[in-house]
Amino acid sequence: MGDPAGVGPELCLKATARLAPRVRAGELELVTIGSAAAIDEARERLIAKGQRRYAPQLELIEATPSQAPVRYGETSAEAGRQAFRAIESAIGLAMKGEIDAIATAPISKEAINAAGFHYAGHTEILADLTKSKGSVLMLVHDRLRVSHVSAHVPLAKATSLVTPERLTYVIELTHDALRRLGFKKPKLGIAAINPHAGEGGMFGREDIDIVTPVIERFRSQGMNIAGPVPGDTVFVKALGGQFDGVVAMFHDQGHVAVKLLGFKIDRRTGKWVGLSGVNITLGLPIVRTSVDHGTAFDIAGKGIANPQSMMEAIDLGVRLSAARRAARGRKTSA
Repeated sequence: MGDPAGVGPELCLKATARLAPRVRAGELELVTIGSAAAIDEARERLIAKGQRRYAPQLELIEATPSQAPVRYGETSAEAGRQAFRAIESAIGLAMKGEIDAIATAPISKEAINAAGFHYAGHTEILADLTKSKGSVLMLVHDRLRVSHVSAHVPLAKATSLVTPERLTYVIELTHDALRRLGFKKPKLGIAAINPHAGEGGMFGREDIDIVTPVIERFRSQGMNIAGPVPGDTVFVKALGGQFDGVVAMFHDQGHVAVKLLGFKIDRRTGKWVGLSGVNITLGLPIVRTSVDHGTAFDIAGKGIANPQSMMEAIDLGVRLSAARRAARGRKTSA
């Protein structure tokens, strides 16, 4: 459900309503995990705004009983507690095999930490609670599939995290994810750390000394891999079909490219009119996808949240879990 003070509850309702035909057809099952009180309030607000079609009754697992009131658009420890308990409950169900995938609504990192859960974000919570040795953040929108060597760390620290071991791990997980997404022999582009891939060492030697040897090793093993490709052209090449996936070296290098394409704005009003894109966490023993946007406190409770990214997250969760569940011959629940 995400942060109850944000757009998460509304997204759960709207996505469920829009996906109802697929549920009725037996293609998937949907269950919302979180606060019944938060879902009920979101439903009442949608009905009050004449959007009853987006206010279905949900199959819901109450993860946060005895909660205190939460006000829309406000960061609070109580909202963080409710969000964390919903994540915790979902992970438990996925680890036991009772659900096939988790599609998460946005959380507030500030609220999570105010509640006493000290994590940088969703990805770190998932990695810790599943006892994973590591994780990789991948963003997907249209023809861009971008994983990240580092994510929620200061830029000053990001370069030091590009090690042969970490880069190898990210490339392996990215290649595997692309295969699960249907690419039989994925074409992978590796972004450079420095401008112009270091310009022969003039702008730094990391691309020469660290990145290039790893790429050459994978290439010698038969992987279709290129790089280091300068960061100002690698995503253009991916859009042109030269790469099926890209490994970005740090958070904003990859995020800016994906979000520039996925976030649509009405030029007349300057307002958001569409949010598209999915966040996938690689390296976990479970399937987890997420919306590619934040809590949107400024529009929470107003009935205008766009569920497109949530629907895409659910759909991608279904696709990624299909390979895991194929032998079991049952429907996917998320």
